[in-house]
Amino acid sequence: MSAGGPVRADPSGVPSSTLGEADLIGALKSGQAEAYERFVRTHATRVKAIADRYLRNDEDANDVVQETFLSAFKAIQRFEGKSQLSTWLHRIAVNAALMKLRTLERKGEVTLEEEVDELLPKFVGFGAHATPQRSFGELPEDGIMRQETQFFVRECIDKLPAMYRTALLLRDIEGYENDELAKHLGITVNAAKIRVHRARQALRTLLEPRIQSLGS
Repeated sequence: MSAGGPVRADPSGVPSSTLGEADLIGALKSGQAEAYERFVRTHATRVKAIADRYLRNDEDANDVVQETFLSAFKAIQRFEGKSQLSTWLHRIAVNAALMKLRTLERKGEVTLEEEVDELLPKFVGFGAHATPQRSFGELPEDGIMRQETQFFVRECIDKLPAMYRTALLLRDIEGYENDELAKHLGITVNAAKIRVHRARQALRTLLEPRIQSLGS
């Protein structure tokens, strides 16, 4: 495989050699084809998972995987090793996903300014919730139930409108600070805070059936 060839996720994620990361980086910088192949095999599945968080269309997500590795190959000479290679690639993948979302928005294929009012909590009187608000609490200790709950949470996040899903992922999953989040979204810091707050409220609404079932 050449650096510019098609990228496909390898479900095994097993490296083709036992090179250490420093050696792998050196091999990548020297343009060794085997190093590129190992790099893709090791990280493609994880990169695809990142892309799937942001893009609901599998073809779009695959485009993000392709762009991530192409960008990484172009930038590898500038990689200074201040972070792990996987961390560096993770950032590239998130940026590629955001760029893809902006491209789709310009083409009118996604709308990042969707409303989420129907998922926000309703209030009555002096700011009291119209329906009781339950605490999320801890995830179940049972392994199967815990896995099912995590899957349900991911499903609920996927149901959020794109603008809120993206803000929630960047803030709560990627760990971006509010100023960095605002920069990536092209909005003010205050607007970023509001968007994340509304996303969390909407997610709580979607999670409510699961919370109720766990509490019964």
